Amino acid sequence: MTIEVKVPVLPESVSDATIATWHKKAGDAVKRDENLVDLETDKVVLEVPAPADGVLKEIRRQSGDTVNSQEVIAVIEEGAVAAAPTASAAAPAAAAPKAAAPAAAAPGAKVDELSPAGRRVASENAIDPANVAGTGRDSRVTKEDLVNFMRSGGQTAPAAAPAAAAPAARPTPGARPEERVTMTRMRSKIAERLMQSKNSIAMLTSFNEINLGKVMAMRKELVEQFEKTHGIKLGFMSFFVKAACEALKRHPIINASVDGSDIIYHGYQDISVAVSTDKGLVTPVLRDAQNMSFADVEKQIASYAKKAREGGLTLDDLAGGTFTITNGGTFGSLFSTPIVNPPQSAILGMHAIKDRAIVENGQVVAAPMMYVALSYDHRIIDGKDAVLFLVDIKNQLENPAKMLLGL
Repeated sequence: MTIEVKVPVLPESVSDATIATWHKKAGDAVKRDENLVDLETDKVVLEVPAPADGVLKEIRRQSGDTVNSQEVIAVIEEGAVAAAPTASAAAPAAAAPKAAAPAAAAPGAKVDELSPAGRRVASENAIDPANVAGTGRDSRVTKEDLVNFMRSGGQTAPAAAPAAAAPAARPTPGARPEERVTMTRMRSKIAERLMQSKNSIAMLTSFNEINLGKVMAMRKELVEQFEKTHGIKLGFMSFFVKAACEALKRHPIINASVDGSDIIYHGYQDISVAVSTDKGLVTPVLRDAQNMSFADVEKQIASYAKKAREGGLTLDDLAGGTFTITNGGTFGSLFSTPIVNPPQSAILGMHAIKDRAIVENGQVVAAPMMYVALSYDHRIIDGKDAVLFLVDIKNQLENPAKMLLGL
């Protein structure tokens, strides 16, 4: 019996997907729930598993093709067995272990640095990561790098000769090399949304600074007990998330959004938290953050960060959100103007904590200070609302005991 392999049902916010990588070819044996193909959407990479054991009889859409929800992209012959190789094919197959030896011997540190999804792509396509230029943090090779390597016709590990000749291909002194790489769907969507934000929102940014001395003292005092009790470290983000939730309750216009000529007020706080990945910035959502404890926030953020590194974020993780918090301080940013993520109307930017001289009780003292920025849609949010919201955040974080007591 033949079974159709279809594109998963895509949410309304995603119109189509692009076939990134086939992990099987026609005639290969497949097992139920084994990943057949990766589909790249505007937000995440989706894996399409085999619906049954059998043989991949036909592939109808190739890598690079744009496909729609529920479209048939392949056919599986359920219960079938893959054909044995012919005599002419057996000879090359017998020699394969020798040819593949370089790939088995070459893993090294770069293979260890790959995410689980990246290791699978490298393994299933016999790619030596040492031959792939990495674009991730610290030049790490990402799953996307491996996919682009295959798309560009790059040589894989079995073809070891080009890799051996690589030193001769290095640019000579004074050379001006260039490389043209097609944007991924995710990067293209990020660019589109940033331009949409710039062109459709009357965006303005207000700033303030926060003395985090009391928050840092509280963390230092309670960090060990918090981790022992909850199994997670106490970070700064949970303080900002909880402060934002309380401030959004008191300033609901900051949590609202524009829909045509209407303003939609949200009676809940779904906080989008910006997470940097090798493919770009994503904003998974802490749903009903107003009901979450500090430990809940830290655990959910840690879970999202892990899923982002491993390429496991789902569309549901990223859908929605009424307000965003982004932390450029993790990369050393001292001051910036974050861009609003439509249809939201505001975004809070955190920055690096630096000891600066301030006047306290008539004395000049050094204090751990952070600049914060609120970018907002001036069509519905007045400057007064934005400033009062930032002052609310400042007051809570400079008096964390009151924040914990809901004062």
